[in-house]
Amino acid sequence: MAVPAGYRLVACSGQLGVAVDGTIPEDVRAQADMCFANIAAILAEAGMGLSDIIRINAYVTDRAHMKGYMESRDAHVATPPPASTLMIVSGFTLPAFKVEIEVLAAAM
Repeated sequence: MAVPAGYRLVACSGQLGVAVDGTIPEDVRAQADMCFANIAAILAEAGMGLSDIIRINAYVTDRAHMKGYMESRDAHVATPPPASTLMIVSGFTLPAFKVEIEVLAAAM
């Protein structure tokens, strides 16, 4: 994906599916939805939205979690989806975490 000259870039570090009160949903789709909600809030601070995402790097801890992540991604990002990579990793800082999502966004 080419980014036109003059566009601002926002890199959003990996977001985990944890609620404000510290709870972590068991369901990977719910965790991914929280990740995208966190990303939306971060992008909003920069005057951007989920439709400005140009790159997604996502990580899941098991192949079984791919479906829930993909359903969440497809519900939150533009069609066609931005360039993306999905990797299976051995784990995160807490065993309860099943997905982590980082994005790069661009806008005028």
